[in-house]
Amino acid sequence: MRVNHRFSLLFLAAAFTTLGGGASGATQESTGQYLDDTAITAKVKAAIFNEASLKSAEINVETFKGAVQLSGFVGTQADINKAVAVTQAISGVRTFKNDMRLK
Repeated sequence: MRVNHRFSLLFLAAAFTTLGGGASGATQESTGQYLDDTAITAKVKAAIFNEASLKSAEINVETFKGAVQLSGFVGTQADINKAVAVTQAISGVRTFKNDMRLK
């Protein structure tokens, strides 16, 4: 009887841990959100890379829950404006933050 009781408690503890592991919080993403953000980041980086007027190596892209952050140093304000426009055109981008600076 004691073995069954211990096994039941162990099973319940494992179940609660598993159920809580997939949840997301304010500072944590679920697996699905992480994959979505990875795809958004890849799309933004590809779009910036394919824009001939932008030097993609100078622009960093990070995404968290659909919010894209652009950072880095670029040569002109026109480059900043173009990178922002390219980012806004990507599907899945909910918001963005521009932290790019002029050299």
